[in-house]
Amino acid sequence: MAKAKEIIGTINLVIPGGGATPAPPVGPALGAKGVNIAAFVKQFNDATAKLKGEIIPVVISVYKDKTFSFILKQPPVSAQIRKAAGIEKGAGNAGPLTSVASITKDQVKAIAEKKIAEMTASSIEAAMKSVAGTARSMGVTIK
Repeated sequence: MAKAKEIIGTINLVIPGGGATPAPPVGPALGAKGVNIAAFVKQFNDATAKLKGEIIPVVISVYKDKTFSFILKQPPVSAQIRKAAGIEKGAGNAGPLTSVASITKDQVKAIAEKKIAEMTASSIEAAMKSVAGTARSMGVTIK
């Protein structure tokens, strides 16, 4: 039986899909752990080529032999809401009278279904409530 590699650290980054470069924040974070930056950039960009422009959280595990593996997460709920609503940013002062855009219940459900594995919600309904709450705080109404 193969022995599991010893993890010496994890790095959490948020990088645009297909847009990793050796520049900060990627280069310094990986360089500090002794990881081959060019290898990570190539693997990440290849894995996220179809997600160009989306914000992708990534968790990188660095092993004792300086190799690495990474897990791609779903884009943040707020980024998915902005994309669904077709806006660049939410309201700066969201309140009951502030509405910058709207999304449908179907869009809320689609976002919840994508993100539920990374949420603490125990059901799709609970995940939808969480997504709807984020939308409200951004000034996005639900139709």
